[in-house]
Amino acid sequence: MTARVSATPAAVALIEQLTVQHGPIVFFQSGGCCEGSGPMCLPAGEFKASPADVKLGDLPGGAIFYMSDSHFSFMHSTHTILDAMPGSSGSFSLDCGSGMAFITRGRMYSDEELANLQPEQRIGL
Repeated sequence: MTARVSATPAAVALIEQLTVQHGPIVFFQSGGCCEGSGPMCLPAGEFKASPADVKLGDLPGGAIFYMSDSHFSFMHSTHTILDAMPGSSGSFSLDCGSGMAFITRGRMYSDEELANLQPEQRIGL
């Protein structure tokens, strides 16, 4: 099956660092304005997915990546790649103050990947 989300080595390293500091983490990307435009990294126990959210998949280090339904409707044909780069993230994200910021990149699926795409995982309406 073709995964809907993956992480670069830089993102995996930051996930591991933040997991040591904060315990299990989740990512949420709403596609909204301001800080919601980028992926938010939150303690797993402090995030409750809404019934309309989509679970894109699991990442190394036990992190889970969710996306709002409205953003997913635009991104359903795009593979989401979680990356980390030097910089500052939104003030509500765990990567804030680490000197690194999570970002997402996307790429279109190939025809073969689309044919084998992992079904979307709706939280439940």
